Formats: sequence, structure tokens, C-alpha cells
Amino acid sequence: MEVTTAALPSMDEPAPLDPAAIADFQRDGHVCIDALASATEVAAYRPHIDRAAEQLRYDRRPLAERETYGRAFIQSMNLWRRDAAVAHFTLSRRFARVAAELMGVNGVRLYHDQALYKEPGGGFTPWHQDQTYWPLATTHTITMWMPLVDIPPQVGSMRFVSGSQRFGDLGMAGIGDDSQAYFEALIKARGFAVHTHGALRAGDATFHAGWTVHGAAGNPSTTLRSVMTVIYFADRTRIATPANDAQRADLKVWLADLAPGALAEGSKNPLLWRRD
Repeated sequence: MEVTTAALPSMDEPAPLDPAAIADFQRDGHVCIDALASATEVAAYRPHIDRAAEQLRYDRRPLAERETYGRAFIQSMNLWRRDAAVAHFTLSRRFARVAAELMGVNGVRLYHDQALYKEPGGGFTPWHQDQTYWPLATTHTITMWMPLVDIPPQVGSMRFVSGSQRFGDLGMAGIGDDSQAYFEALIKARGFAVHTHGALRAGDATFHAGWTVHGAAGNPSTTLRSVMTVIYFADRTRIATPANDAQRADLKVWLADLAPGALAEGSKNPLLWRRD
């Protein structure tokens, strides 16, 4: 089905951001912004995101045949490159401006988007740190996590380990049973506080830093938990030398295989918002 972006809400006008939200993010490494997108806006974009997410999902095995990571969610990446309507959502200046203001940077570029749909009966999302995958020479990275449906209390939104972003790489790459066990032990040993923003409405959004440890509970409901995410990094960031195989793969896929030390300004990483 063809659609022109003129038929979709613009998503570019700024959203007011409480200074307290900025302080909370910089202290805790996560924050929730209520109603960042309206119900009308989400309703306009959701069919396009749903369709692209289904077309681009890479794991089509039955839920019971998947490992822990595969049971956590249906994952579809780089939707914005495949669907013009989804691109209008992913490249939203409103979302990008909030990301930049939370981090306190002058501008942000896109790393990539991904849909994360947790099926009815889907398993938990293991504890992990996103930035173990990213060969970016900065701590100014952030992910927006926006539900496209109301999330009830029994499902809930993500769980965050408050303040964990201040310690950088905590020593466990990847996501799965090993990362779950490792971070469960670390949380207990260090007395970290775990926080969840709980039930959310469609269009609410959580933001978390790249080094913030996070995970999510399973989905015991009969409803698909539909979530769209967008990952941003600070403009003028340089590419780091990859430290592991995952970062080498990311360098090729998301950063146009540019050389370490180069500015991360490839064709897949457009500038989405800048203060000037």
C-alpha cells in the first residue's frame, strides 16, 4: 500500500521537556516522558510499523522452538530504510530533540531503529547493556522505547538498573542467559536499585543511556506488546576501534564500514536535530 508522508502527522514540532526529566535522566540513566506522541499520531503510524515489522522479522520459528533471546521478542531492524511512512516516524525531529536535550548535546544522529514486539506468552528480556554492540567513541548514546499499544501492569515496561550507566562497560557483552545471570549477581553484589516505569500508554516513551543495564519481564497477556525503538548518538561522534565481533558487525551494518577515527556521518546516520 502506497502512502505519502503528507497524509501523516508531522512529528516535528517540539515537545516541552521538564528540566526535572533531564536531571532524572542524567542521574539515573533512564526517564519516562509521558505522551511524547499523541494517541492520534500513534494510530496513524502503527499500521505502517506493524506491516514493516512483520515483513522484516528475521526469526519465524514457533515461539516454543526459540532460545531465551528469541523468545523475548520479534525483532525487526532498519525499518526506516524500507518504508517511507516508518521513516517519517523514525526521523522525527520531536523525538530527536528530546534525545539531544536529555543528553545535553547540541545535536543527534540516527544509529538505527528497530521494532521489538513481545508476543503473548513471550519470555523475559535478559539484563544487558546496549552499548557493548556499538563501536562509538562516546558515552552520549540513548534509546527511545515507545509502545504503540497501551501496556498493562501485568506486562509493564522495561526495568532499569538506576545509575549503572555511570560505570560504563560492566563486563558482560551480549544478551541471553549468561547476561541475565551475570547482571543478577552484579545487582545484588553492588546493591543497585532496579526501577520500572510500569504500565504505559501508547505514545509514552522511555529513554535510556547506552550503558544503562536494562531488561524486561515476559508477556503473560493475550495481547502483542508492540514497541518501536530509535537509537541516537551525539553529532560529531567518532567511530571507535571495534572491541568484539558484535561491534565489527555493527560497523559494517550501521556505520557504512567507515574507518575507526572517522566521524560517524555515513549515509545511514543522518543528522536528525541540531540546536542551531
